[in-house]
Amino acid sequence: MEQYILKIATNDAKGLIYNISKVLFANNLNIDTNAEYVDPDTKNFFMRSLISGKISSNILEKELKEVLPEGSIISLNKKAKKDVVILVTKEAHVLGDLLIKYISNELNANIKAVIGNHEDLRDLVEKFNIPYFFISTKDISKDEHERLISEKIDEFNPEIIVLAKYMRILSSNFVSKYEGKVLNIHHSFLPAFIGANPYKQAHERGVKIIGATAHYVTNDLDEGPIVYQDVVRVDHSYSWEDMRNAGRNVEKVVLSNAFELLLEDRVFVFKNKTVIL
Repeated sequence: MEQYILKIATNDAKGLIYNISKVLFANNLNIDTNAEYVDPDTKNFFMRSLISGKISSNILEKELKEVLPEGSIISLNKKAKKDVVILVTKEAHVLGDLLIKYISNELNANIKAVIGNHEDLRDLVEKFNIPYFFISTKDISKDEHERLISEKIDEFNPEIIVLAKYMRILSSNFVSKYEGKVLNIHHSFLPAFIGANPYKQAHERGVKIIGATAHYVTNDLDEGPIVYQDVVRVDHSYSWEDMRNAGRNVEKVVLSNAFELLLEDRVFVFKNKTVIL
């Protein structure tokens, strides 16, 4: 029996869950799992349901709109593997972790390609029988480089683009084109230590915890909606290199967990933050 993930974001109102359930029942659909949340400040309602049965998407969405407040956002996706493209530069630890989980069938994803602006990670990627495409930055403008990357991405029409330590700042045009699709891992517990060399910044401040943040990419550098974060404790005896090495393990965990949340359609973007159901 087919399963779909139904996501609803709307203004809170009396009887919402009853009305939604009534529509699903009338369409002979079963609710396998369900989670909902109401933001106490804005009174926004969020709901994620895993439903099963024979579904006519157009009819179901039309009937749901009729019982929901005006302006409601409805998403209905078949539970299936999502197509993914990964962008990389030179660092292998985050990419390697994702590839191992992918080949072990731990990710509900189809990794269609890895695109790099250096050749360093080709051998690693091709060991997993995944296409690797090198697009050099040499002797071309940033706009031209992004155009070439965009053309290659569009060949695969991915639902998610993962920046696995892709160390280039993307232009506003690129970000806008793929709005809501790009997941980044930042080697810092945002909003602290934004930008380059966060471990040096952290070391100079004498921090006692370091962490990593996975977030959506927006035109505000390292300030997109946060999907997942984690930390590890350090102390005065750590050099900034020790902090970096400890942080790399956190980066792997954080990006992997955030990626899985996106693959499972568990993330709602709400203003500049997220709701995870």
